[in-house]
Amino acid sequence: MSQDLEKYHDIIEQLKPMINEPEFNQVLSQVASGIPKQKRFLIKMELKRLSRPCLRLIDLRGQVAGDCREFTYQDKTHYLDDTAIDVFEKQVRLFGEYTMGVYEAVKNTENSYRVIYQKQREEAEKEGTVVEERKPHHASVLRFGEYAKRCEERMNFAVNIELFTELNKSIQATTIDVSVSGLKVKVANEHLFKVGDRVTVQFRGLEGEYSIDRKAGVGYNIVDVESSKREQRISLQKNDEQAQHSFKDFFEKFIHGNKRRYKVNMDNTLTAINLKTYEQYFIPNVTSVPIYIERVNDVYVPKYALINNCNKDPLYYWSDELFELRLGYVIGHQRVARLLSQPENNQETIVYSFNHIKDDKVYFYSATQEELFERPDLMKVFLGYGGRKASWRVFKLQITDVDLNQVHIPLSLPDSVSSAVKRQNHPPAPRLMSRLKNLRYMALLTDITDEVGTQNYEKIPIRRGEISQLKVFGHPRNKLPPTVQMFRFKYHNQRKETRYQLRTKVQLNFGDMTIEGSSEDVSTRGMRIELNDFFHGEENDLVKLSFPLLQNVTKKFKLSDLPYVVKGISYGRNVLHLQAVVDSVNKTAQRFFEELIRNNRGKLKAHNEEEEIPGIGSALRNLYAKNVLNTAFFIRKEGIDFLPDAIVTSNPNSRLNNLLAFDAESGQYNMHFLYSTYGVELDFIQYTLKRIKTNKKPVMREIFVAFDPSREYIDEAIKSRFSDQFHGDKERKNFINQAREAGQFIAVKVFLARAGRPDIERLQAEISYVGIYAIHKAKILEEQLWNIIGVGDLVDVTDEVLIRHNFSQQQIIDNQQMPAYHKVNSDKIENLLKA
Repeated sequence: MSQDLEKYHDIIEQLKPMINEPEFNQVLSQVASGIPKQKRFLIKMELKRLSRPCLRLIDLRGQVAGDCREFTYQDKTHYLDDTAIDVFEKQVRLFGEYTMGVYEAVKNTENSYRVIYQKQREEAEKEGTVVEERKPHHASVLRFGEYAKRCEERMNFAVNIELFTELNKSIQATTIDVSVSGLKVKVANEHLFKVGDRVTVQFRGLEGEYSIDRKAGVGYNIVDVESSKREQRISLQKNDEQAQHSFKDFFEKFIHGNKRRYKVNMDNTLTAINLKTYEQYFIPNVTSVPIYIERVNDVYVPKYALINNCNKDPLYYWSDELFELRLGYVIGHQRVARLLSQPENNQETIVYSFNHIKDDKVYFYSATQEELFERPDLMKVFLGYGGRKASWRVFKLQITDVDLNQVHIPLSLPDSVSSAVKRQNHPPAPRLMSRLKNLRYMALLTDITDEVGTQNYEKIPIRRGEISQLKVFGHPRNKLPPTVQMFRFKYHNQRKETRYQLRTKVQLNFGDMTIEGSSEDVSTRGMRIELNDFFHGEENDLVKLSFPLLQNVTKKFKLSDLPYVVKGISYGRNVLHLQAVVDSVNKTAQRFFEELIRNNRGKLKAHNEEEEIPGIGSALRNLYAKNVLNTAFFIRKEGIDFLPDAIVTSNPNSRLNNLLAFDAESGQYNMHFLYSTYGVELDFIQYTLKRIKTNKKPVMREIFVAFDPSREYIDEAIKSRFSDQFHGDKERKNFINQAREAGQFIAVKVFLARAGRPDIERLQAEISYVGIYAIHKAKILEEQLWNIIGVGDLVDVTDEVLIRHNFSQQQIIDNQQMPAYHKVNSDKIENLLKA
């Protein structure tokens, strides 16, 4: 309702039941007799608008201060709380059916966060204060590695000082914190300062207690100025040209003697612990494969790949029959050069691939979306034939340049804290840097294959006679790509004892099932085995192992039906991590392997946990952390709610981040699209995190989003739905078309995993430092970080979705543009969402 009609609210409410009655005009004239005819006409038009039937579904979850549940009216399901249901039913009685008036009244109930905020803001404006709006789906935007390393300790200390400008103007100020070579001070807004200015400081507040020369000031340069409504905060660095050694000695002693009393300023250390913990939650759970590329004589060569427990599958997909990694096929020189020729914010493509096995040899085929568009005669053949094969994969490939200065991320602490800190702050060894010196780019390979998408490709009709033409997309076996070395970034070693490589035949008995396999490595209390068939049990199940070949070398021990507990199961359910059951009865396994290892130490090879080049895994991990191409997000548990906590990205200008920035404050993103999907599993995040276990491969889902930034309210501007919840492919394409007409279509792959535990050992130096001077802050930070329950990745897959639904290359390019700010009718999208 417009502001002009707001003052006639009571009259409009009184006339609602009469809008469809024959005597409406007569009643209007009586009730509004004192209102000018022009205004009466506007009231009549407003009532006509409110009485129009409405097709919109209402979902108030996260928008009201109440628990929402399903509410069905005329076979349409809404999600309302008790207050909204009362309003809905009352308004339906007034209008006689579900109309725009009902919709708007329900959206504006008294307990709506938007209505509450509006009232608070109006009251605050009268009182001259500011009210912060509650936005449950907002999360702070962070950048990994963005914290300051201090060269010296800084102490919180407030003392009166007098600043003298270069024109000898005197200004009163107060210090915030001090160090030997710098200050941070606050000063009134009326004075004008800029970076680069020189000032002289007299420490008036110290002159009465300490022997300081009242005439000799200390020179400083202004290095930063922060302005707010109330004051300016100015960072000063001592000007060495004017610095006095006696003053330096004084401040060194002063800070050393008082830092426990006044507390060391450790804001940067707290920020560092926070960011490093997020990094440790994220990187072990990422399913994308970072690939590091050298440039040698203008030739791009993939050199290294970073592996974790969640991205092994896409890596091993590119292994041949000899288990040699042929990752260079997917990202050779020509593809890298083509990606780098694209605009900086759009250096990405989709790679389609399958393989063919002949004479026990693996033949790889792959094509990018650009390569397929250049061969329209073969595009449908490649997609249709590949989509029918079990080896069909769809990857997103992105690339960015890297800076070798990013391989080393020092602690946030100054070297003077301890020798251990100084050692960790030391730059990487020359031997390591020489191995990395030619790295110029990092590519990110993400497997985005799913069942819904594959079904589209399977349906593409093909002619068998055309299949032979696909050899142009085959990778020749007689011209092998460069070798790509894999490195793992290890967080903490959870092994309690050394494991030794030992391959021997095993038989696993579980229930009435016997599965043969072989051991991979053993220790006195456990082992890892690979089975020849799937294991259908679960973690913590009891199994029994027999070792027929080892039994031939011992008569002292009976090596059959030895009890083990399953402690880990691989994603393919054929590799098990087992722990021996050791008690007063079951000691055979432990005693046998203790004796076997003791008698064969010279023959058994221990698993080597050391890297070929010490620190290379950490260096590659740091490069990835500083260049996160997708959008990482973190979920915290707050009571019974699972809420966005933080978002990390290094590409703020992407299509996906434009979506996240809608209706978000500066420094925040809005994850509304992930919390407002229509369908059965509307609580996707909560549903997934309650069921998935830590250290399991992330769950992947695909979301379709209709984005129209010209709309005023976010639930009208952003409409989303999981792609597997549409009733067929025709409905999906209709949604895409309507989204493109209204604004922009965006498709997002969501990867969600349960967060593991951070590696406190890697954070120990900084945590201990905080604990010395501010143990209460350390505890608060620890509680906040341990509330992180989920970690995920958002990947824009819009172009691939459009390709699989037969949109042209030009339509795909048009959809990449930020939508124009125009008003359109989105009723068609509403109809699609109500299904």
